[in-house]
Amino acid sequence: MEPMPQPVVASELPFTPEPPAGRVYEGHQLVRSTDVRPDGRFRFDAMARALQDVAIDDVTDTGWHAPYVWLLRRCAITVHRYPRLGASVTLRTFCSATGPRWAQRTTTVAGPDGPQLQAVAIWAAVDPGSGAPVPLGEDFFRYYGEATQGQKVSARLSLPKPPQPEPAGRPWPLRAADFDTAGHVNNSIAWAAVEDVLATRDWLPALAELEYHRPMLPGCSPRLLVRADDREVFAWLMDGDERLATARLYSEVAPT
Repeated sequence: MEPMPQPVVASELPFTPEPPAGRVYEGHQLVRSTDVRPDGRFRFDAMARALQDVAIDDVTDTGWHAPYVWLLRRCAITVHRYPRLGASVTLRTFCSATGPRWAQRTTTVAGPDGPQLQAVAIWAAVDPGSGAPVPLGEDFFRYYGEATQGQKVSARLSLPKPPQPEPAGRPWPLRAADFDTAGHVNNSIAWAAVEDVLATRDWLPALAELEYHRPMLPGCSPRLLVRADDREVFAWLMDGDERLATARLYSEVAPT
């Protein structure tokens, strides 16, 4: 069995501060009934959509037309407090690091009483025709380079494979509405699987990580596998023997 990584104490993870100079974009959202669980808690899949929307709005606001598309590699969300139904939240986002063919985006979600959660995501720049990774280019750094303060980041994925023998799994069927204009499942849909896992737990994560291994394409038949203890959950979306996505949810530190 592949060894499981040691837990990170999420309550000791501070939010990354905004850069002293460089581009920081601000967006706003009202947490609506379509974004929450029955108890009014902002769902992770809704968070993922909000994070993607503010990133798109940021790029649109620059007027820059990138010669590539972005493919999400991984996202980690640290929660100090969960937004609730009816809350008006502010999303402030900036480029916090880069690699040769990818960039890290940090987004802080705040309510009237201050920051509530922060997402750190790695997006790879890929050619829209071939899907091959491509360099970020000078125009990218003209808009976003200053905010990075020269910070570099790896795009390596590190969450483990399912243990052997595999935990009992169940089918996790895709719907026509899950597919986006790129012809594959939108990244927020894997977070919907996280919500299915949380529905069977009596705690909420203070740290949630999700890594994307392969795109979920038409004809894909995902299975959801879960390994859990009283403070940590690993979940995998599998298609046959291939990993599609891996999630790690840690502890109940954050208040609900």
